[in-house]
Amino acid sequence: MGAFPIGLHQPPRYTGALPDAVDLVVIGGGVIGICTALFAARGGSKVLVLEKGRVAAEQSSRNWGWIRQQGRDAAEMPIMSEAQRLWESLSRETNEQIGLTQAGVTYFARSDSARQGYEDWLPNAVANGVKSRILTPAEIAAMYPGLTDTPPCALHTASDYRAEPWVAVPALAEIAVREGVQIIEHCAVRCLDLMAGKVAGVVTEKGRVAAPRVVLAGGAWSALFLRNHGVSLPQLSVRSQVAATEPLADVGQSAGSAKRLSFRRRADGGYTLAPRGKPELFVGPDAFRALPKFLAQLRLDPFGCMLRPAAPKGFPDAWSTRRRWSGDSLSPFERMRILDPKPVPARMAKLAQDFAAMFPSLGTVKLKATWAGMIDTMPDIVPVVDHTPIDGLIVGTGMSGHGFGIGPAMGRILADLAAGRHAGHDMTRFRFGRFTDGTPMVPGPDV
Repeated sequence: MGAFPIGLHQPPRYTGALPDAVDLVVIGGGVIGICTALFAARGGSKVLVLEKGRVAAEQSSRNWGWIRQQGRDAAEMPIMSEAQRLWESLSRETNEQIGLTQAGVTYFARSDSARQGYEDWLPNAVANGVKSRILTPAEIAAMYPGLTDTPPCALHTASDYRAEPWVAVPALAEIAVREGVQIIEHCAVRCLDLMAGKVAGVVTEKGRVAAPRVVLAGGAWSALFLRNHGVSLPQLSVRSQVAATEPLADVGQSAGSAKRLSFRRRADGGYTLAPRGKPELFVGPDAFRALPKFLAQLRLDPFGCMLRPAAPKGFPDAWSTRRRWSGDSLSPFERMRILDPKPVPARMAKLAQDFAAMFPSLGTVKLKATWAGMIDTMPDIVPVVDHTPIDGLIVGTGMSGHGFGIGPAMGRILADLAAGRHAGHDMTRFRFGRFTDGTPMVPGPDV
């Protein structure tokens, strides 16, 4: 099944000389960037993916592996439907078993307000033909054998999927390469090459590439890249921690989100675990700049994030990270090839204990790996997928923890936007200009 997450010190797999010119440069080799490149190539474009580190080495191999419609923002629902169809078709084109399994997703309710939130969200499912429903305690007990303290109800979507992200995204990259996409790892894009305010290409640490269109899919690094060009985007990144258990008895195939943790079955027989709630925000300059846009989110959940006084050196919003540089100087992207936040050992140990307490029949739960990732998030908890104020630059970022599941469809959309084609969905909710045109920040559903 491969290593999880993608190894920090493994040598690059994709190397080669820079081409002189291409139709499209994609910055970032995560799931969004790889899918953008794949669909752009299928549309007839000559595509180059430039990745400062390794394909899928950041959040694209560190996420939970859920491919869900449940709990999505209403504007994301039709896009997520497309993404699930694409996952089905793409999984048949890979040379790897990516663990794609339609086993459902379940959210446990512990309060009347949680149940009300589920019921308020259900019309989104109905409107998109998704058969989500509220489970009874008896149904929950049957779905999760041996579960202690069965909740009074749960929201369940049987049609949702899961997959192994550290296998799936590299497998998608292989498809892209077979279809003509060139990928170069360990090649950071320092900045855009602009002529008369329009994109003419990119300047990399290894030289210049001419291109009339660039898609920025840099995840947690996107706002920093844009700021160097004088473009402000209120994107922040929060740390989420994850653990993988050794193989365990089957206590539920459907991925679950409970009071203390979320869990999902893996193809190797173990479970992937993550603590519920309160991701960690390392406070830096961008946190202060973006604060006005995040006020609506803070009012809804003022204690929903744990604040840390400063990010580690080299992180996108660290106090010491440079905000301005030129194409002939070392960029922050070369100084930190892979964003590799560390998990807190005590929190990971408690995660294993909490899972064992939920399912006493498991006995002692042993962890085989722990890791953390930085999730790029926006004030309204939905991404930005749009043209930017720089002519020729399109951005797909701020996936807010949704990127892996929705990646194939957002990649297809970005490829079409770059080619001047219609996105195929109503993208109003995801436009770049919503942060500057007076649009109220309305956070997506907290479900």
